Amino acid sequence: MSSLAASDSSATPEPAKVIQPAWVRAMHWTNAVAMILMIMSGWQIYNASPLFGFRFASSITLGGWLGGALLWHFAAMWLLMVNGLIYLITGLATGRFRRKLLPITPSGVVSDVKAALTFKLAHDDLSTYNYVQRLLYTGIIVVGIVIVLSGLSIWKPVQFSWLTALFGGFDFARRVHFVAMAGVVGFVVVHLMLVLLVPRTLPPMVTGRARRSTHSIEPAHERTRA
Repeated sequence: MSSLAASDSSATPEPAKVIQPAWVRAMHWTNAVAMILMIMSGWQIYNASPLFGFRFASSITLGGWLGGALLWHFAAMWLLMVNGLIYLITGLATGRFRRKLLPITPSGVVSDVKAALTFKLAHDDLSTYNYVQRLLYTGIIVVGIVIVLSGLSIWKPVQFSWLTALFGGFDFARRVHFVAMAGVVGFVVVHLMLVLLVPRTLPPMVTGRARRSTHSIEPAHERTRA
């Protein structure tokens, strides 16, 4: 018995595997920086002509004034657009989006939401996204496209008049842009909360590698199927 225990304790741990390729990590952090710059400068731009009855505190805005905020916003816009476009093309071309984000089913999302609320959602295999993650990541891609297009429509309403018209005019396009921005902020908050709840999800986005947990819990949607 003791020899068996010694054998088990000396067993070679499962080697770490790459779950986040270098291109994913590089584009993820580039997008993160671009989003933060755009959000903070966007709040300063909003303060110059508020859509609603409030303004953002100057301590969380960027640019100092309208002109400075616009410079920061446009610089971050190009970074986000170019990096985001490369990310979309690469994700589609490599099949990563299909493997990671599909399928998404209502029953799977409901089951995993219930598991998350009761702290029973599995995180043993970081290479596989649960249904909540799939929905969030797919949603932020869609929101990112909307925020870029609506931003272009209010940046160049004459040159992109057809795009501005598609969003219901300049004033309504501003509202769409603001709501999309709020969606990005909401995603960032939820994303950070998930990282705090499951800290082991952060190192793979830095090193690219992770080991499968030895204390695996069967995912909620898999238990439902059984």
